[in-house]
Amino acid sequence: MIDVARLAGVSHQTVSRVLNGHPNVREETRYRVQAAIEQLGYRRNSAARALVTGRSQVIGVVTQSSTLFGPASLLSAVEQAAGSAGFAVTVATARSLRQESVAEAVGRHLNQGVAGIIVIAPVVSAAEAVAEVPTDVPLVTIDGDPGGSRALVMVDQEEGARTATRHLLDAGHATVWHVSGPTDWFDAQGRITGWQAALTDAGRDVPPLLSGDWSAASGYRAGQLLARMPEVTAVFAANDQLALGILRALNELGRRVPADVSLVGFDDVPEAAYFTPPLTTVRPDFHAVARAGLELLLEQLDSAIDELGSPVVDGHRRIISPRLVCRESVTAPPTRP
Repeated sequence: MIDVARLAGVSHQTVSRVLNGHPNVREETRYRVQAAIEQLGYRRNSAARALVTGRSQVIGVVTQSSTLFGPASLLSAVEQAAGSAGFAVTVATARSLRQESVAEAVGRHLNQGVAGIIVIAPVVSAAEAVAEVPTDVPLVTIDGDPGGSRALVMVDQEEGARTATRHLLDAGHATVWHVSGPTDWFDAQGRITGWQAALTDAGRDVPPLLSGDWSAASGYRAGQLLARMPEVTAVFAANDQLALGILRALNELGRRVPADVSLVGFDDVPEAAYFTPPLTTVRPDFHAVARAGLELLLEQLDSAIDELGSPVVDGHRRIISPRLVCRESVTAPPTRP
């Protein structure tokens, strides 16, 4: 940094102000410093900075070993948000979503001295592991236990499911069937609750729940059952992969979408617009979730210190609303003779 200051003809304190985005630097001076940085190929020494500030510039993320669209999209969004805030990300992948596996992944981050931890593991067993993390560790969970005491950011699963169900009811369907994800997932629980609430509020019958495992294969199995019931005219699938399997089963058994059965998914995977027909679905804003999670973590890192010398952890939470993306898989129910 002294070399940069010498080349730019300024003090090393001015270089520090430029690097930290301080507003009280003239534009001409800022340009000179930036030109010197580029000419010398200067890079910050993160290890030295951590020794001075007492804070690492690395955030630990705990996630599951999964190719599911939601968790994978959240991880990518968290990495982008952290990079924009000047943090690197190290990822500890839990071999499974059992409590001991998630706890081990959290422990690996603590041993590396990360600045804080973000946990993306929206299942009951993962929430139990998070509850055991000492409260002086800056930590945020994403799509975790709504009843927990730690900082939390979540997609409004209930509102998304309500919106999907109401959309089908507004199209004229008497009721809506639901194929859910695994019921130990908080996402699945929220979507079930929202679906049931929308039907109850509208005074409609609540059909029996069909449970899946987020995969197209389990959607296909549920679709084979639904296709054989002529009273089924509307289905809300808990994710787009389930919806894909349902689409195939309905088509094979002669039930057309949307002429015979209307269908809504959840997640808005990139392929959803290219299903046959293009799928109406609920789109979570994963980037908004990631930004909110990082903001809550930084608030903890910058928080006051209590009399015991531990960061004051505030159980703030942010709820991000999803939105309905209307395509061609929903229409009015068929007219019965």
